[in-house]
Amino acid sequence: MTRTETRTLSVGNLKLGGSAPVTVQSMCNTKTWDVEATVRQIRSMRAAGVDIVRLAVPDEKSAMAIESIRDAVDVPLVADIHFDYRLALMCAERGIDKIRINPGNIGPEENVRAVAKACSARGIPIRIGVNAGSLEKPLLEKYGHPCPEAMVESARGHVRLLEKVGFEDICLSLKSSTVPLTVAAYRLAAESFPYPLHLGVTETGTEWNGTIQSAVGIGTLLCEGIGNTIRVSLTADPVREVSAGIAILKAAGLRSGGVRFISCPTCGRTEIDLIGLASRVEERVRNLDRDITVAVMGCVVNGPGEAREADFGIAGGKNKGLLFRKGEVLGTYPYEELLPRLLELIESSED
Repeated sequence: MTRTETRTLSVGNLKLGGSAPVTVQSMCNTKTWDVEATVRQIRSMRAAGVDIVRLAVPDEKSAMAIESIRDAVDVPLVADIHFDYRLALMCAERGIDKIRINPGNIGPEENVRAVAKACSARGIPIRIGVNAGSLEKPLLEKYGHPCPEAMVESARGHVRLLEKVGFEDICLSLKSSTVPLTVAAYRLAAESFPYPLHLGVTETGTEWNGTIQSAVGIGTLLCEGIGNTIRVSLTADPVREVSAGIAILKAAGLRSGGVRFISCPTCGRTEIDLIGLASRVEERVRNLDRDITVAVMGCVVNGPGEAREADFGIAGGKNKGLLFRKGEVLGTYPYEELLPRLLELIESSED
C-alpha cells in the first residue's frame, strides 16, 4: 500500500507521519487533576496497546498535574486545550509531548505566537482539530452547511496562523459525526496539506455503533493510504477504543503481531454450538503474545480446507470436531474437549 507522503513529527519518543507506523490514540475520561486515577487509566490503556494518550486540560489544576502524570507513565501525552492559551504554556513547561489546540479560539495573534514559541523551544508539535459541528460562522455562511471544502478552509486558516509565526510541527484532524463527510474532508486535506493527519469520526455513540462507524470511516481512509494516527471515539471505556483501533489497523494490513482470529458464519450445516465455542476461543486467545492465526469453523466444508492457512483450528461436526494445524487434521474430539485441546496445541507449539 502506498502511503500519502507527509512531514514527520516527534511526539515524545514516537515518530508521527512520514514513513512511521500508524499509531493508536485514546483519551482519558478521568479528571486530569486526579493524578492517581489518571495514571491508573493510562496504564490500563498502555496494557491494551495504546501509543499516545490525550488528557483534557480545562483548568490550571489539570495543567499543574501534567508533570506528575508525565513522570509516572511511559506513553506520550497530549494536552487538549481550548480557549485559554496560558494552559498550553503551563503544559509545555511541565513536559507535555503534544498539544491539541485551535489557534483561532485562543485569542489574538500574540497568544498564538506565545504557544508556538513555547512548543518550538521544546520540540512539541501542535494538532489543529477542526470539527464539522463547530465551524466558524463566516464559513457556514459562505458554504451554507458543513462540507469538506469548509472544513479544509477552516484548517487552512488555523495553519496559516501557526505558519505565520514560523511554526510547522503541525498535525491536522478534520472530524465529523457522519462518515461520508469525514472521509471526503480527509481526502481533500491529504491533497491540500503536507502535514500528518489524525483520523477519527467524532461523536459516534456507544461501542457497537461507534466501532462500526469508525471502522468504515477510518478503515476506508487507511486503505487509501491516508492517515498517520487514529482515535476511535466511543461512549465507552477508553480501553475499548484502543482495542478497536488496533483491530482496525490489523484489518487494514497496517499492524501485525498478536493473534488473528477467524471464524465462519453459522448455517444449516452447523451441528455444534459454534457461536459459544467461537466466543470462548476468541476470549482465551485474545491476549496471547503470538503472531498466529486461529480458526473456529462450523463444519468440515468450511474446515481445514478453507482455513488451511490458519496456524491452528477447529472444525465442527455432530457434537464433535476436528483439530487441525496448517490444514492437517490431528484428531477428532468430543465437543467439550475441543477448546482445551486447541489451547493445549497452541501452548505446546510455542517457539
